[in-house]
Amino acid sequence: MNKIHITSAQYENKKRLYQTFAFGIFRFFSYSVVGILVLILSFIIIKGVGVINWGFLSSAPSEGMTQGGIFPAIAGTFCLIIGSALLSFPIGIMSGIYMNEYAIKGILVRFIRTMTNNLSGIPSIVFGLFGMVFFVNKLGFGDSILSGSLTLGLLCLPLVIRTTEEALKAIPDSYREGSRALGATKWQTLQKVILPMARPNIVTGLILSLGRISGETAPILFTCAAYFLPHLPKSIFDQCMALPYHLYVISTSGTDLEAQRPIAYGTALVLIIIVLVINLLANVLRRHFANKTKIY
Repeated sequence: MNKIHITSAQYENKKRLYQTFAFGIFRFFSYSVVGILVLILSFIIIKGVGVINWGFLSSAPSEGMTQGGIFPAIAGTFCLIIGSALLSFPIGIMSGIYMNEYAIKGILVRFIRTMTNNLSGIPSIVFGLFGMVFFVNKLGFGDSILSGSLTLGLLCLPLVIRTTEEALKAIPDSYREGSRALGATKWQTLQKVILPMARPNIVTGLILSLGRISGETAPILFTCAAYFLPHLPKSIFDQCMALPYHLYVISTSGTDLEAQRPIAYGTALVLIIIVLVINLLANVLRRHFANKTKIY
């Protein structure tokens, strides 16, 4: 009996040792990811914070982009974000609703879902080439905000569809059945029960998709981005500057790369701040709609 007791204790100690070792590895990699992120952010902040001031944010580039600010690039970035949202949000949300609530489950739905997943894995530069061929040349929109917005809208469309569909899938079928049992139509059930409950996850996915496209360079490189445009566009058929492409330009080409380098760090910091604000906005809206759903 004593021998069996000692063997059991050793087994428990060995199992506890393995568990501690495994959790230590997980903890190490988790902290490593955080550490890398902090290192990158610290580097950009230290290099770029000295450049940022009101003049940098509110003025146009000058002197061959070695002086001045980045206001046209900021305005162009927001124009592209808004334009892509106007395309991808309605189509993506309605597609996700149809796929989960109305489409008959079968080969067609599986095929559409597979194609959507494949579309989300296509490199962004392929979207840029497609936008150049189709929107810029075929449809005759030229290098413009419209062409860039349509291309970015196609880029984030798969993410919007999948986010909407997964948010609707998370709602138990018992809610649908209970609503229908009380006499509500399918549309009333969707409008009054399902969508309010799925709204936090849908909104989060929509805003995160904007965070992704705000930093894309390849799609706008072929469709709308201007190398140097020290004024704001006057219509959706004009070219525009954008932060990702402007960062690429002043980091790789120009009349004086050394003079442009601080501006590049400042531009990178502004872009990171915009993405961070978008992500924080997603969390705030998620909590807001989640609280409204609870009250509802």
